[in-house]
Amino acid sequence: MAGSKGKTQTVRDMVLSLGLIMVAGAVMYLFIPHDDQAPDIKRVDYRVELLTARRAASYPVAAPEGLPADWKATSVRFDGADSDAWHLGFHTPDDEYVQIEQSAQEKRSEFIDEATQGARKTDVTETLGGQTWTRYTDGRYDAFVLESADGSTTVVAGTASFAKLAQVAESLRME
Repeated sequence: MAGSKGKTQTVRDMVLSLGLIMVAGAVMYLFIPHDDQAPDIKRVDYRVELLTARRAASYPVAAPEGLPADWKATSVRFDGADSDAWHLGFHTPDDEYVQIEQSAQEKRSEFIDEATQGARKTDVTETLGGQTWTRYTDGRYDAFVLESADGSTTVVAGTASFAKLAQVAESLRME
């Protein structure tokens, strides 16, 4: 009978240990601060990169003018060495993403596929800012694409609606 007393104590000790761990976990949860809100997205200043790109690129570089102040520029880069590529990304007030991508790569189809995250060309065109843009859809991003006669390609793409994408495309100034 001595063996059963040892088993009972072992089970009781395990239950007590589990209870103690649960109490410690609850105390930590209650007293350690935690924030359930999304982190604040930092705004970047893209003026220096824009000036650099406009001096170095082989095409007129696009940047928006007149977007509402609550649109946050969140990413910018210019790669003049490999692909002569310009990127400018924005976070919209309704938590969507819009990017402007430009390049003078020889393989337009590859550039468009990458910039739109696999979207497909449609037969729909729209005149935005005095230029004819082609809609792309069914990828990770929807997009408007402008293929210029100078060999450059401009893509306005993102998770935002076509109305927001059109707003950005209309605001572009190319210098």
